[in-house]
Amino acid sequence: MDTDRSLTIAEELALRGITRREFLKFCTIMAGILALPVDRAEKIARALENVRRPPVVWLEFQDCAGCTESLLRANRPSVAELVLDIISLNYHETIMAPAGRAAEKSLQDTIKEGGYLTIVEGSISTADNGVYCCIAGRSALEILQEVAANTAAIITVGACAFYGGWPATPPNPTGAKGVKDIISGVPIVNLPGCPMNVDNLTATVVHYLTFKELPALDSLGRPLFAHGHRIHDNCERRGHFDAGEFVEAWGDEGHRKGWCLYKMGCKGPVAFQNCPSIRWNEGTSWPVGAGHGCIACAALNFWEMPAYEPVPIHALTPPATYPAVEPAAGMSPITAGVIGAAVGVAAGVAGAVAVHQLTKEKEA
Repeated sequence: MDTDRSLTIAEELALRGITRREFLKFCTIMAGILALPVDRAEKIARALENVRRPPVVWLEFQDCAGCTESLLRANRPSVAELVLDIISLNYHETIMAPAGRAAEKSLQDTIKEGGYLTIVEGSISTADNGVYCCIAGRSALEILQEVAANTAAIITVGACAFYGGWPATPPNPTGAKGVKDIISGVPIVNLPGCPMNVDNLTATVVHYLTFKELPALDSLGRPLFAHGHRIHDNCERRGHFDAGEFVEAWGDEGHRKGWCLYKMGCKGPVAFQNCPSIRWNEGTSWPVGAGHGCIACAALNFWEMPAYEPVPIHALTPPATYPAVEPAAGMSPITAGVIGAAVGVAAGVAGAVAVHQLTKEKEA
């Protein structure tokens, strides 16, 4: 946190012994997470070579520190590389070296300078003037409003900062709210999840540095690159759903074989997130891959969803991972179109078979 902010990111990386090859690999990973063409990695590299690390204020309010834990386990890049090379983390009460008045001075100095990115973790207490969450004698509500007044943009991380999370579940005694319910007039990007995947946070910052703007958002203010696709459509167990093969009880034969977890309450059909592609733990696994259904932790009010009850399926779509049908050498466009239609019909029939199977068993 004490590095020279006058240096560009490329200069910082060179000082720390990061090779050009490692730098380009990082840029390629970021392009992939952002769902950009591979050739955009070069643009990301050029931008990061010339831009200076943006100052960042990380506010932590009513939460379990899960998103901070996710940050500390970052690996693409590591938290040390992220904090020391990509951003200038001027304030984070949990992991910063200064404490007490020195820590608060770091915050005030950054606010005076302005133009920083603000990351908010945790919900904001609003009941009784916000008295239920205070830092250095000031309410979270007051701190957030002060920091938001001079920030370039706000990135919320986790379900709590998104809509209030578990502190906001009824009866919500602290009046917990998300940032979007309090702050207006400032660009806000929501990275929900319980916790958020730090790869998505890094990609959001990289997009901001590369294109001088925040990524495209959905109607809930979530980046489309991270929340634009339904988990159900990209799940590795989707084939078992289409075949009507479902886990009926934890530990049964279907569970051991990796069958679909829909009947066990998996919320994949109503969850929009890129977990199946970027995964967790250095990209090795994710909840569904580990044998537990998705809990839709990036959705509004997910804490109020019954964990082990199946969700309604409103529409069936073929997995986005199906390969596109392209004309082979000598094949006419009409023939290719017929094959494409056949693939679509087959996927639709498979989905219909799965739903029919579910319906029959409910009626039985």
